[in-house]
Amino acid sequence: MKDGVLMKPNELINRLNSGALEKEFSVLYGSDPDVLCVQRERYIRAIERFTEIFPDRDDISLFSAPGRSEIGGNHTDHQHGCALAAAVNLDAAAVVAFHQEGVIRLFSEGYQMCEVSLSDLSVHEEEKGKSIGIIRGIAARFMKMGVHIGGFDAYTVSDVLSGSGLSSSAAFETLIGTIIDVQYGSKAGEIEIAKIGQYAENVYFGKGSGLLDQMVCSVGGFVFLDFRDTDNPKVEKHSFDFEAAGYHLCITDTKGSHSDLTDDYVAVPAEMKEVAAYFGKPYLREVDEKAFFAAIPQLHGKVSDRAILRAIHFFGENQRAVQEADALERGDLVRFFDLYRQSADSSATLLQNLYSSKKPLEQGISLAIAVSKTILGNDGAVRVHGGGFAGTIQAFVPLDQTDAYREKMDALFGKGSCYVLRIRPVGGVRII
Repeated sequence: MKDGVLMKPNELINRLNSGALEKEFSVLYGSDPDVLCVQRERYIRAIERFTEIFPDRDDISLFSAPGRSEIGGNHTDHQHGCALAAAVNLDAAAVVAFHQEGVIRLFSEGYQMCEVSLSDLSVHEEEKGKSIGIIRGIAARFMKMGVHIGGFDAYTVSDVLSGSGLSSSAAFETLIGTIIDVQYGSKAGEIEIAKIGQYAENVYFGKGSGLLDQMVCSVGGFVFLDFRDTDNPKVEKHSFDFEAAGYHLCITDTKGSHSDLTDDYVAVPAEMKEVAAYFGKPYLREVDEKAFFAAIPQLHGKVSDRAILRAIHFFGENQRAVQEADALERGDLVRFFDLYRQSADSSATLLQNLYSSKKPLEQGISLAIAVSKTILGNDGAVRVHGGGFAGTIQAFVPLDQTDAYREKMDALFGKGSCYVLRIRPVGGVRII
């Protein structure tokens, strides 16, 4: 994108209105004229809102960081496994003005102002679970790396649906990390920015997570990831074009509530680690698969049956992620969809993350999958998306069925519930 270009708000709005940034926007959002028009208006509104909140700031830049969609490897990353995922054309975007006041002020659309003094980058317990904790954590990590941050004011907007499995938090973390990295010349790079985001989320936000979300949002494109060595994860970019192959990637929000689901999410890695601990290992990736299956009779009664089933899921899913990447690299879509459906079944029956056991009557994901199968038949494929328990499903839908599919899913879960996505080739960027 651009490097170090600052512009007056009115000048930038004029450029947006003239279509001068169409090339940059096409990379991020695709070439559909209607979509580009929507994005131009979105950024113009953001600039106008920025000038209302920060009227004394003259020189501004635009930044963007994408959400992500997991394609293969459901709940494998936290066990140092393999995954297949892609950055998507929904993003968190920011209007930013830099200064040397030693403070970061950030106003996110729909939220209150966050203000972080760069003279106090300690963990604040009251900030856990809040965006301000993420900002403080990212700044702290950069400062520990020796990066001098002068400060900045920012207004951010995001169309990465919260709680959708599209990683709105990781998109935000990547956005903040990219702003600091680009402006203050740390040259940390994509992988380090992802690690910094994970650190902030784990330590300052107070949520344990693997590195998958941040890595895909930061790197961008369609990627295979191997987390065996978390300090130096293996990252392979792929170029398979699902649209050229005749399919749209669709995400449907089932509008399920995420309240009181923390225990469900936490239990997945915790139970897998219980099984690993039986073998004296911290993560399932370090356990020999044959030894695990041979020891199931001994494990039974030592750990829960669900923990054993979830471990079985991990071993199968970890292999499938590798095989899915290989199938797409060879252009073998039949093989890919076969593996994808196996993954869907494994998540449903072994991982058991389609609904919460505490809310057995609320099964929006299961309902969405069942209805999708009746619509698509053998022409597409569908599975739970992201962490599961509530939220979204993912489907590969033939191009000629997409409008009908979206119409039927919107009729079930409400207008605008079904998103048709494209893979975004880049991660966090400075647009101008």
